[in-house]
Order: sequence, then C-alpha cells, then structure tokens
Amino acid sequence: MIGLLRGYELATPAWLLALPLIVWWLWWRRHRRPDAILFSRVDMLQRGPGRGRWAARALLVLRAVALIAGTVALARPRSGARTEQVIGDGISIMLTFDISSSMLAEDFQPQNRLEVAKEKVKQFVLGRTTDAIGLVSFSGEALTQVPLTVDYPVVLSAIDNLQSGQLEDGTAIGTAIATASNRLRNAPGRSKVMVLLTDGVNNRGTIDPRTAAQAAASLGIRIYTIGVGSEGMAPTPVGRGVFGLRYENRKVEIDEPLLTDIAEGTNGRYFRARDGAALQRIYEQIDQLERVPVRASRYVRYNELYLYPLALALIALVLELALLAWRGPLP
Repeated sequence: MIGLLRGYELATPAWLLALPLIVWWLWWRRHRRPDAILFSRVDMLQRGPGRGRWAARALLVLRAVALIAGTVALARPRSGARTEQVIGDGISIMLTFDISSSMLAEDFQPQNRLEVAKEKVKQFVLGRTTDAIGLVSFSGEALTQVPLTVDYPVVLSAIDNLQSGQLEDGTAIGTAIATASNRLRNAPGRSKVMVLLTDGVNNRGTIDPRTAAQAAASLGIRIYTIGVGSEGMAPTPVGRGVFGLRYENRKVEIDEPLLTDIAEGTNGRYFRARDGAALQRIYEQIDQLERVPVRASRYVRYNELYLYPLALALIALVLELALLAWRGPLP
C-alpha cells in the first residue's frame, strides 16, 4: 500500500502502472493520420466535417475518462484507516475496579466514589500511548470487561459502562486479583502491572487475597492497591426507597493492612485516596512506572472510495455507447 494524501491510500496501486499506457494511447490517437474518413451514416457527411470531428473528439474524451477512472477504481483508493505496528516504551496494565454498592457512597462530592474513580481512571488511560490496558470489574465476583488491548476507545467505553449492581454485591478482592493475574500471565514484555482500586473489606469469594497476591508475584506481576474513601463517616446506600436509594452515614472501612500486604508482597505500593484530587495524584504517580519496549497492532475499519471513480467510469462508458449509436465507431 502507498499513501496518497494524509489519511488516504491505495490497496492495489500496481494498477496505476496502466496509466502511462493510457496516456500513450491518447497521444497516438491525437497524432496518427487515418487513411480515410469513416462514417457509419451518410447524413453525418451532409452535416459537414466539423460535426464529425466534434463527435470523434467527444468519443475519445469519454473513452479516456472511462479508462482512467476505471484504472483508479481498480487501484482501490480508501481512507480513514490503516494497520500499523506500534513500537515504543510500554507496560501491560490490568485495571481492577471495585463496583460494589459501597462505591456509591457520596463522600467525594459533588459525585460519588464510583463516578469520580471512573473519571480519574479514564484520564489515566488517555495518558497512555503504547501500553496494553485491560479492565476487570469486581464486587462479590469478578468479570473481565476488556482483555489487554491498545484499542483505548474500547477501554474508555467499558469504563463508562461500569455500574454498581452489574455483579453480585460484596467485595471479593482475592477473586479479582486471580482474574486479573490470569489475563496478565501471558502478556508481552517483562513489566506487568495490576492497579486494584477498592473501598471495602474482603468479604466474598473463595480465594484468599494474600494467596492470590503471592501467585501474582510468582508470575512477575506488580500490584498497586488504592483504598478509596474519606475518613470517619460517609453517606452510604443501604437500600432502595420510594424516591430511589436510601443513604445512612456509616463508618468508612478499608482494610489497609491487607491492601498494604498485597502491594508490598508484589513489589508494588499502597495508596490511600481520601478525595478526588488525591486519587488524581495517585494515578499520576503510577503513570511514572518503569517502561519496557512492547509491540502491538492497531486495526481500524477502512472506508472504501473506489465506488466514486467506478461510477464515473460507468457514466463515461454509457455516454460513449450512446454517442456511438448516434455517430458510429471511432476511426
């Protein structure tokens, strides 16, 4: 493939090699001298030689347009997409995101913890260039939302769609670590990172979080844990009423010793985010992680443009046939 203008290219450019032959044919038609003047109908001569020359020139132009436009159509111009190899400094990152009901606590005003955390993690994703990023959501169970990819719009869309209530409620930290580790196990490169964000205490799942962290460490995975929540009491949803969720002030409980052990056991770090600004600073620190070369492919859908020159070629061909029927063939 070769590039034309920025964002445009030809899928089969070899067909353009026929264009010099078309130009040579036009030059030959222009300069050759026919042995006789041929007309398919006598009435053309009665109308005068000028009328015949006009028809002959029009036929030649229409045939040239049909040939050139048809050749361009065969070269398949297209725009808006390409497949390219991206080589740069990057890491493989699994974002592991708590969506339990406690993430709806409204201590990160003017929004709840979940919405603020989603906004900050999206900024983190937008700051990456060549890193492979995946997404696991968890509450009482864990689910891979997006496997490792460099298609960041897909990751951002999945983050936008995260909602509390999509999974069984609770906080299964061990299950979340195991699910994300399974996705990172065969990731390219030497640097594999998990960013685990939660606001609670492990109370679901059959996998012990510390055991899961040890398994992750054996796979070379570094875990950065983030505890989300203010100090003291916070308005927390406790059920649904006539007018929506019912809130009560409840004590903020984060198992910081557990999150610290998970991070330190995998050569990571534990962070505490008491508000949205702190969460932003935490992601900025994680953004400075060690980087290693990675290679990835980006695939984007092509917009085929060959129909336009093909339509022009067909129009020219139809006009030529109509003129031939009226005037007769070219000499």
